Amino acid sequence: MTRLRRRLAANGSEAGLTLVELLVASAMGVVLLGAVGSMVLSTTRSQPEISERAQNVSTARWVLERLTREIRNGVAVDEATASTVSLRTYLRRASCGGGTASSASPAIECQVTYACTTTACTRREAAPGAPAEEGAETTIFSGIDDSNVFSYAPSAEEPTYVEITLHIPNPSGPADLTVSDGASLRNATLEH
Repeated sequence: MTRLRRRLAANGSEAGLTLVELLVASAMGVVLLGAVGSMVLSTTRSQPEISERAQNVSTARWVLERLTREIRNGVAVDEATASTVSLRTYLRRASCGGGTASSASPAIECQVTYACTTTACTRREAAPGAPAEEGAETTIFSGIDDSNVFSYAPSAEEPTYVEITLHIPNPSGPADLTVSDGASLRNATLEH
């Protein structure tokens, strides 16, 4: 027995965990895993909404780029309200109101009308001087919540600058997302 006591005394302290230490460490691990799991589930659930919002912003930016390009190539604004802009602009087409854009085609003057409601914006393309109803109407953007999209400078009677502002509703927060841009009609002086 004395031999065993000497051997135990030579080792010093005992190595290992007590049952209480093991239970506390296990409980802390379970709490930590629960918190990490909750964060992963929350992120997974919100991902579709975030993706949809990102897609809406990307589409809005594409629409703004198209609008500003057509405004920059514009000759004159024929109708200017907060929800509608109708302008004569140069487009690379074989004919107005039909076909797709082609860099090989010469630029021709066409009448382009954008009209926005509280849910969507549409685009109509026709020959210059044609009635507003002529030409196929295409929805270019949906998901807005304000029809006041266009503003003009120096005035709506003789605009040379058109500003476009799209308000996209934010389903998870109090404030809308606003995407805006503007352009001057650089060909407006050619008409006079």
